[in-house]
Amino acid sequence: MDQHSSSPPKSQTKLLLFGYGTTVFLSSALLLVLEIVAGRLAAPYVGVSLYTWTSIIGVILAGLSLGNWLGGLWADRGGSGRSAGLVLLGAGIYCLLSLLMLDQLGVALQQGGISLLSASFGFAAALFFVPAALIGVVTPLLTTLALHLDSRAGHVVGRMHALAAVGSILGTFAAGWILVQWLGSRMVVLVCGLLLIALAVPFLRSLHRALWVLVGLLVLLSGGLGLRSALAGSCDRESSYFCLRVVDQTALAPFGEARGLVLDHLLHGINHRQDPALLIAPYVHAIDELAYAQFGSAYAEGMRWFFAGGGAYSQPRALTTLSPDSEILVAELDPQVTLLAIESLFLEPEKMEIIHRDARLALQDQPPHSFDVIVGDVFQDVAIPQHLVTREFAALVRERLTPDGLYLMNVVDSFPDPRLIKAITKTLQTEFAQVDLWMQGVPENPRVTFVVTATNAERLPKTVQSRTGPARSWSRMTEDILAFGTAPDALPVLTDDYAPIERLIADLLIGDSH
Repeated sequence: MDQHSSSPPKSQTKLLLFGYGTTVFLSSALLLVLEIVAGRLAAPYVGVSLYTWTSIIGVILAGLSLGNWLGGLWADRGGSGRSAGLVLLGAGIYCLLSLLMLDQLGVALQQGGISLLSASFGFAAALFFVPAALIGVVTPLLTTLALHLDSRAGHVVGRMHALAAVGSILGTFAAGWILVQWLGSRMVVLVCGLLLIALAVPFLRSLHRALWVLVGLLVLLSGGLGLRSALAGSCDRESSYFCLRVVDQTALAPFGEARGLVLDHLLHGINHRQDPALLIAPYVHAIDELAYAQFGSAYAEGMRWFFAGGGAYSQPRALTTLSPDSEILVAELDPQVTLLAIESLFLEPEKMEIIHRDARLALQDQPPHSFDVIVGDVFQDVAIPQHLVTREFAALVRERLTPDGLYLMNVVDSFPDPRLIKAITKTLQTEFAQVDLWMQGVPENPRVTFVVTATNAERLPKTVQSRTGPARSWSRMTEDILAFGTAPDALPVLTDDYAPIERLIADLLIGDSH
């Protein structure tokens, strides 16, 4: 497809224009596939948050902008079809090589003691800036070559931009709806790399045979190593929402076997094979003990429970032993999470009702005063669904609880000035008379999982002792936490219209990535 000087026959002109347009379309699609996959590749190392996606989108747009500028300069200085082939070849090889450095880069960023914000940016820049810049060269370069063949400047420029845009759109949907779920993120990167190299071939037919042999050997080596890396990815299973892994946690159990579920980069819960009632994770244990402290004998007799989020299903599973007459409804967004819990985390789904739907929508479908206890367990580290912490959701929870019902949730925030926790407390206080924060002593780490309770019944006692499992106690720290640092009056009530979650947990994002 190398055409630059003399005018080719009309039939060849049409073929060249078709080839240029197809290349722009496909290269743009592949870039957006890489952008979508970037979030999944980053998840096991830096999590997924607004800041992660901001870094990915910003880096790729920066690379694309630089590539567009360089492509225009190159076109004015004699760039040819071979030039487009070279950048496509370089982008493809870089994609293959990125698979080789993915794990090393992720571990280095995790252990580097840098903030999650910096780690997210570093991850995106190292893996995706170069291919974005190289692919960005293609459109202005091939558009200029097309203008040498067709004098209708507006027609040519509009067509090429439209092809790039449509390719980007289709690449986005293909990656998000099909490719990641069927191939896995690493295999998608491998396929993108090979397709970029394939796009380069028609432009580089005139290269010396020895150079092609060298390129072929490099592609085979990179592709083989990349395939091995892809097949040995960091996820046991990839769903529409998470990178899922099951890890052995037997060392944390006093006896028997225990396994944990990792969603993206966060250990979500731990299940004990022999004793379902053994709650190893402290925050899950706290939620169970606080519910028992609130209801006493009614807990054992059986109550109605709603879980916003299933995850490892640690507490719903424990309830089937501790309170076998309870009615348990779990709203878990991701069916693959449930399937993995059944296959590898000892879950017996017939002992509860499971709905695979957004927790807020699932709760809306329930009649008023349906539940004695509602548990919010949908918060993945710094990735917090804002629609589940707003005043509107708190009102829905209150309406679905019995008059003396209890709402419990766990939230990760910084210590000793957890601004998100304070804002959530202030928000819940618009709907509940008693809102309290619970901690298991003074933490050594500034990154803390808080347990929040909200009820219109009597207030829970100051201290709650564990009755089952490890010997633990939790103290009501509400007044102490609210009185230190940022005043609650300076923080917003979270609403569906305004819930600045990332700003409130900025200390977690700019602090140590651990």
